[in-house]
Amino acid sequence: MTLQNKVILVTGGAKRIGRSIALALAEEGADVAIHYGTSEAEARALGFPCFQADLESVPEIRALFDRVANHFGRMDGVVNNAARFTRFDPLDIEEADWDFIHSVNLKSVFFCCQAAAKIMLPQGGGSIVNISSLGALRPWEEHAHYCASKAGVVMLTKALAKAWAPHIAVNTVAPGVIPFDAIDARIEKFIAASPAKRAGTGEEVAEAVLNFLRGSRFTTGQLVAVDGGLSQR
Repeated sequence: MTLQNKVILVTGGAKRIGRSIALALAEEGADVAIHYGTSEAEARALGFPCFQADLESVPEIRALFDRVANHFGRMDGVVNNAARFTRFDPLDIEEADWDFIHSVNLKSVFFCCQAAAKIMLPQGGGSIVNISSLGALRPWEEHAHYCASKAGVVMLTKALAKAWAPHIAVNTVAPGVIPFDAIDARIEKFIAASPAKRAGTGEEVAEAVLNFLRGSRFTTGQLVAVDGGLSQR
């Protein structure tokens, strides 16, 4: 399948992995829509139609998808990329810390998927790719709340794939070490443990995402880890 003229929304598309995905989609000829929360300048610098929403709010999520569909006249794909990441000793996690992560990393992913499906199903279908994480596959002791949220994304992907087949394919990509800032000792440790012996790039994550978006809807409920083999250790 070609992505030429397909309308694809990327949440959190202004920076980092989301930006890499958006640029790769544009190179394939897709009509890209960028969601952003607070990174307006970075979003608009990409030159694609931009749509602001607070993903902690379900009404704002629903309004976001309505605006995108009204702007383009349809929606063919969604990449649920927006996420938060914090680090805590599990003994120090408070309710607000848990909710800060789960409200965006898991709750908003479900409601974005739901909003997308309500648009796509009357059109005849589409494709959803949820960005999970290596942390969904391997436990990190100072990221229990984050790992739980991303593991939830993996199972949510499988459940929705079953619910909406054969019309909507729902798959997930789990990035490993994909640094955009300076590499510190902690990242170096992950790289040393990786069979690939290097960090990955946003472009490599984007390649996996595009493969799902291009692919047949017969491929659904699947996970691809873009991690240099680290999840196999």
